Amino acid sequence: MSLKIVYLDSGILINAFQGIGLVGVRAIEVLDNTACQFATSQFVQLETLPKAIYNKQQAEAEFYESFFSVTLWATKLEQIVQTGNRIACTYGLAAMDALHIAAALSVDAEEFVTTEKTTKPMPKRYRNSSQFNC
Repeated sequence: MSLKIVYLDSGILINAFQGIGLVGVRAIEVLDNTACQFATSQFVQLETLPKAIYNKQQAEAEFYESFFSVTLWATKLEQIVQTGNRIACTYGLAAMDALHIAAALSVDAEEFVTTEKTTKPMPKRYRNSSQFNC
């Protein structure tokens, strides 16, 4: 049985580390799913790790580094940016949201898990996926 490829946005990682309230608990549950191969990108890394390092939050930085060390990475940055631009123009997404979706598409993710509100416009492929919503 192959694992389902699931792209997590930064909000899942941040909330899982914080572990506060229902959002934190649900984020941890997502990360604990052994049926998934998690995918990430340099965009997620840039939204999480540098701030933890700058603020000298060693445990938080180690949490992110541990996650990044075992994930599938979206690596075709030029293609991701081009796709992200088309997605942003088509769906009216903000730049970073479009880049996350494009990165997920580049690794053939079956799900995109996010803490974004359901009111955000998402491409059809992810509109009905198992989004994690606050």
